[in-house]
Amino acid sequence: MLTASGLSRSFGPHTLFEDVSLRLGDGRRIALVGGNGTGKTTLLEVLVGIQEPDSGAVHRPRDLRIGYLPQELPTETGRTVFQQVMLGAEAVTGLAHEIEALGHELAEAAGSESTRLLAAYGEAQSRFEQLGGYAVEAEAHRILSGLGFDPADHNRPMGEMSGGWRMRVALARLLLSAPDLLVMDEPTNHLDVDSVAWLEQQLAAWPRGLLFVSHDRDFIDAVANRILELAGNRVTEYVGGFAEFVLAREERLAAQRAAATQQSRRVADTERFIERFRYKATKARQVQSRVKALEKLDRIVVDQPGDPKARFGFPTPRRSSRVVAEFEGVTASYDDGDGEIVLSDVSFAVERGRTVALVGPNGAGKTTLVKLMTGRLVPISGRVTIGTNVDLSTFDQLQAEVLDDRRTVLEEARTVPGVEQGNRNLRTYLASFGFRGDAVDRLVGDLSGGEQTRLALAKALAVPVNLLILDEPTNHLDLPSCDVLEDALLAYPGTVVLITHDRHLIRSVADSLVEVRDGRAILHEGVPDRVLYPAQVLAKPRPKPDPARSGLKTEKPPRRRDPNQALRRRLKRAEKAWEEAETVVLATQAALADPGLYSGPSTDHAAVRAAVAAHDAACDRAADLMAEWETLNARLGG
Repeated sequence: MLTASGLSRSFGPHTLFEDVSLRLGDGRRIALVGGNGTGKTTLLEVLVGIQEPDSGAVHRPRDLRIGYLPQELPTETGRTVFQQVMLGAEAVTGLAHEIEALGHELAEAAGSESTRLLAAYGEAQSRFEQLGGYAVEAEAHRILSGLGFDPADHNRPMGEMSGGWRMRVALARLLLSAPDLLVMDEPTNHLDVDSVAWLEQQLAAWPRGLLFVSHDRDFIDAVANRILELAGNRVTEYVGGFAEFVLAREERLAAQRAAATQQSRRVADTERFIERFRYKATKARQVQSRVKALEKLDRIVVDQPGDPKARFGFPTPRRSSRVVAEFEGVTASYDDGDGEIVLSDVSFAVERGRTVALVGPNGAGKTTLVKLMTGRLVPISGRVTIGTNVDLSTFDQLQAEVLDDRRTVLEEARTVPGVEQGNRNLRTYLASFGFRGDAVDRLVGDLSGGEQTRLALAKALAVPVNLLILDEPTNHLDLPSCDVLEDALLAYPGTVVLITHDRHLIRSVADSLVEVRDGRAILHEGVPDRVLYPAQVLAKPRPKPDPARSGLKTEKPPRRRDPNQALRRRLKRAEKAWEEAETVVLATQAALADPGLYSGPSTDHAAVRAAVAAHDAACDRAADLMAEWETLNARLGG
């Protein structure tokens, strides 16, 4: 159990939090929420020991194992993805190397040395078994697959992985290590919808301590059983998920406002008494008593958890044609068409005024669709048609990185061409994105990552275009900023194409989905849960969308004969063989764990060596069959 009491932390004159006390332990899955710049990351770093508090203390038991996932990671090279993940099982891998070394020494030893080595081998084997060593590699492969890694990527060098995939490797390593306390800062930022759903299932069943920061309401609701809100320099704890938190917070704020109103009335009555009898000698003692009471009064301050509701005023773009973008039988590939086919026979249309969300696993082709739409990629067959009078603007995370740190917020916003045309007040526009009052005079370099993302969004939305493409706009945003984005998209007068893993945002703003999976892109009217929750998608076939409603071309009816029938039979045989091999592993493991094999004055060294060899061979066969099963399963899309 980690406990913290009286924690305070400031940077210069700015106090992030004060008098924070909390407990983290088994069964407590806690979500930390609050606005950008309130100190959530700083509080996490104080709790795990990266930073020291200005006051207060954190008690961490000596044997407490803490796993921490930060927002930014150092570059890791020199290992493969699988080797990097296996660092999370250092105790197991260390024992495996020890057992291997003892096996080699045992083959050469004789006499009393052989007896000593046999005892050491038996002890190491027993510890290895207790730690679940025989299953750890299979668990590492399972976690990587759950986080969206193709089996072929497990042995890719870390140096080839992008920042988002490196973050997934770090998350896989943490999950494999199974620490006593897991602390994560925005774990869903680089995940797709499939991987977020998988991670939800893992963490909802997490038996140990868990503390995480997230802006994803659905993720918080599925995982957390407690909420910590950091607002007004204080931390308030609520029991339950996000929905219970919202209700409990409103009740607390209502009670707080009522108490503050009553106190204000009493203060006003007291001040009127003082003013009326200030100069009356017979009332002097009572007046002084009331003056002292007011000086000692602890005034009730009503918390302000978020910015007030913003009103958005966007420049009206020119009217585009009814069909803004249309894909007709498009097949796309990179490397001038010589590379792997990414999308095949894609046909759908985006109509004026619609908000279309692209969903699907990473690497399925969502970004490829955007590149086709923006003209940065030419299809190898089919046609992409952009409608008449279509003005296009795109936003991705790189735009937040190219802001000029030396400019103020107002100066940076003024770099958008034509942003102050007409009677538009730029300060009022920036206020709708949370930059109120003196905040527009802050330097961009002094903003938090989420505030910079919010400023980049404000710049992108300020352009009078009728087609806006947003690629993961919620990364690094806090919950109030996500609300700002949601309101802005609902008020936006043009057409929006949105890529995001935030299912709450999709349900709130999108009126149709394009599901990108297995080289196909299928348009769905509305926002079906079966698309947002891929576990259900994979469990049962999806109904085809109505071509008359979606604009899709009518597809050929499926063949009655399953084209993957032979592959499924191979998968079934491989699974059965793998199970049989695991049974053999358990049998050889039991033989090695038998004390009678090593004890007694007449230990049969040949029998021990034979048992070790049989066990090693069984493990190798089980690993080969597991790899075959994973390959076949991946080919079937499972």
